[in-house]
Amino acid sequence: MNLHEYQGKELLAKFGVAIPAGTVATNMAEAEAAYKQITADSGSSFAVVKAQIHAGGRGKGGGVKVAKNLDGLKEHAGNILGMMLKTPQTPGGMEGEGKLVKKVLIQADAYQPTFESCKEYYVSILMDRERKQNVIIYSTQGGMDIEAVAEETPELVHKEYIDPTLGLQAFQMRKVAFNLGLSGKAFKEMCKFINQLYTAFVQSDASLFEINPCMHSGNDEIIAVDCKVSLDENALFRHPDLAAMRDTDEEDPTEVEAKSFGLNYVNLDGNVGCMVNGAGLAMATMDIIKLSGGEPANFLDVGGTADAERVEQAFRIILKDPKVKAILINIFGGIVRCDRVAQGVVDAYKNMGNINVPIIVRLQGTNADIAKEIIDKSGLEVKSAILLQEAADRVAEVLNT
Repeated sequence: MNLHEYQGKELLAKFGVAIPAGTVATNMAEAEAAYKQITADSGSSFAVVKAQIHAGGRGKGGGVKVAKNLDGLKEHAGNILGMMLKTPQTPGGMEGEGKLVKKVLIQADAYQPTFESCKEYYVSILMDRERKQNVIIYSTQGGMDIEAVAEETPELVHKEYIDPTLGLQAFQMRKVAFNLGLSGKAFKEMCKFINQLYTAFVQSDASLFEINPCMHSGNDEIIAVDCKVSLDENALFRHPDLAAMRDTDEEDPTEVEAKSFGLNYVNLDGNVGCMVNGAGLAMATMDIIKLSGGEPANFLDVGGTADAERVEQAFRIILKDPKVKAILINIFGGIVRCDRVAQGVVDAYKNMGNINVPIIVRLQGTNADIAKEIIDKSGLEVKSAILLQEAADRVAEVLNT
């Protein structure tokens, strides 16, 4: 689950991580009030207006502006609030339709008044699944796309792996600060910053913290000027306060609807809808669709309770995608009986009325023979298959007609 920047900073602040003062605003009145408060507290007329959407590269699309006075604040906040912001990470990239900006963060300009002596670094924490360890990735090239830095100057990207049985060690914090070229007070502040950041990462069950830029101010303070936070959804039951931060407006509406029915659904770009029970079987089904000349339109795991109601909801969600030209249902009846799934398919088909998309059903496992008989005798335009390759071939036939 992704958080907005302002939410991520609220989380970091709870663990002592230094952040610029800021207030989120949803309209011009709130933006002006936030600006007046922030500039009064900071003693500077400068403030930053930052669009709050779940996408990086906001500055490239005009979603981050510096206001030098109240008139500048009104201009920038007025332009950003309500805009369809296009960034390299919004759907379709810079050529896509963008995302609607409903909130802005009015933030104190952390670079004032010591702008000339400020330095920017990149710091992130994530899980390295291959090594089964958390890793701190950091670089002196803050404020830039870390992917480009890694490709063009890989020697400037450092990694520090954390042994899960030992946790973050003091020498590792010092190593990070040393590799960033810090000394004196700034060295100590960076060690403190890394310790607090890692504690926040672990205790919030996060999957990603990205601080870019992490600023070394002229006063030798280390500040998280920007942040990207992703949380592990499987651990949200331990953090109801963080779960409450979910902004469904920033998520795919079809995926949100599927989740409300207990379906694991991810929208893709293909033309063959998939309805499967079990993540592993779903991945195998998507692979064989591609090998047969099709492209999966979604990942959809109905789980072990694929009853008529759940199957019908899955149908409706798949059919919301206008690109779907066929649906492949692939169920292995271990926990769930195949005949019950087959009856659910038939009932759902009848309840939904006229479905103009060909449906191929492959049921294997408990009562698979009864299930095939139910499908074959239903009188509906539903094709049954026994082998997975047979089902994929039927999909290929449908797509080629």
